[in-house]
Amino acid sequence: MPANNLLAIDQGTTGTTVLVVGPRGDIRGKATREFPQIFPEPGWVEHRPDDIWSSVLSAVREALKSAGLRRERITAIGVANQRETTLLWERRTGKPLGNAIVWQDRRTAGLCGALKRRGLDPVVRIRSGLRLDPYFSGTKIRWLLDQSRSLRRRAESGDIAFGTMDSVLLHRLTGGAVHATDATNASRTLLMNLRSLRWDPVLCRALRVPEAMLPDIRPTIGIFGRTRGVSFVPDGVPITAMAGDQQAALFGQACFRPGEAKCTFGTGSFLLINTGRRPLISRSGCLPTVAWSWNGGVHYALEGSAFVCGAAVQWLRDGLGILRRSSDVEALASAVPDAAGVEFVPAFAGMGAPRWKPLARGLLCGLTRGTTKAHIARSVLEGLALQNVELLRAMERDLGRRVVVMKVDGGASANNLLMSLQADYSGARCVRPRIVETTAMGAAFMAGLGAGVWKNLEDVRALWRKDREFRPVLSRRRREMRLERWKRAARRAEP
Repeated sequence: MPANNLLAIDQGTTGTTVLVVGPRGDIRGKATREFPQIFPEPGWVEHRPDDIWSSVLSAVREALKSAGLRRERITAIGVANQRETTLLWERRTGKPLGNAIVWQDRRTAGLCGALKRRGLDPVVRIRSGLRLDPYFSGTKIRWLLDQSRSLRRRAESGDIAFGTMDSVLLHRLTGGAVHATDATNASRTLLMNLRSLRWDPVLCRALRVPEAMLPDIRPTIGIFGRTRGVSFVPDGVPITAMAGDQQAALFGQACFRPGEAKCTFGTGSFLLINTGRRPLISRSGCLPTVAWSWNGGVHYALEGSAFVCGAAVQWLRDGLGILRRSSDVEALASAVPDAAGVEFVPAFAGMGAPRWKPLARGLLCGLTRGTTKAHIARSVLEGLALQNVELLRAMERDLGRRVVVMKVDGGASANNLLMSLQADYSGARCVRPRIVETTAMGAAFMAGLGAGVWKNLEDVRALWRKDREFRPVLSRRRREMRLERWKRAARRAEP
């Protein structure tokens, strides 16, 4: 078997997916391992660090086994990760200081409100491109440090390290030798200057986060370090790429040109549009972010995030018990021609772009005695598609033009009914690739560029393949009427 096998680790919100990818972009091995979610209080979401690392170990071993590869046959490693999830640990021992606070966590809503009242939101927007919202890492760090004076003193002295999951995995993979992140993940902390790609002293002071605890910011593609003391590969394998999951998915969809867009249907749904070499400051509630940095240059994207997507289907399965498996939702929702007036607003973790209402709550309304579980399932799929349309319309206002093609990926993109609804309600052609694990593929593509497996972006673009295209059939008038009905329900979900 030829060399140049790439190990791609996609450390996600509910599980870790690992791919072994060959030099032709072929998947030679694959495995996914889920881990538990922890909900200590309403609006709080946590992960145990050991659960995450165990899922990585198990998924890597299974992927290598399914590929029939020895551990010596891995050329390089790429990492993609849930972005804003926050962990603190001791530098000397590597011991985590509690659970990770997940990006969906809302516990810092009060802190964000207080910082806004102090007039900090415009400063944050200008410097980081973000908004003061519990979604991002900065207020999570501040909350953790505010719980203990001794912890804050240790952080100020450099004894305590902060990291998002990319930094956490890099620290583990290198035997504690490297504390670093990349610009895509750093751009989601509220602490990085969007233009200089460096930690911003003004933002760090405003949020009372000591710079001594922050990782080095490095380009997305390049050598971050080499493995040491891990069981699944020998020492010395280079880690040549790290990226936030949504930026990795944009890369995995080969959206390399300005105007190219993708929407990932995962735990949440995330729409990103490549905006080229300059950040586009949104006036419509969306966010400029770093798409990737490489070879001394940087590409930016405009992003809209909805915090709940596939998680809503899991709620139908686990919370309401109307599904045996998440995949059953398509057949159940297809049993009725429409939702019969039932509306679903998936604001279980507040509302992200373009509304930014952290205290909003999920809403199911329009129920009658004639409502069946099929209508509820249909309303969930329609609500997921419609929240993405609201995102898309906001981004189109910023861009000044319509998006006519949107690449789709993630686990829920396998649902043909959801993809048809998305095309109908958005008016855009939705194109699904043959490989829907584009986050992991993006990590593999980046790692391959960093290791010299591929020379340039066009080499990578040639590896992307289309599976199916979904075209809109609704008239523009019916599309707009349907979106307006959903918006009325969404306003009722706001506090």
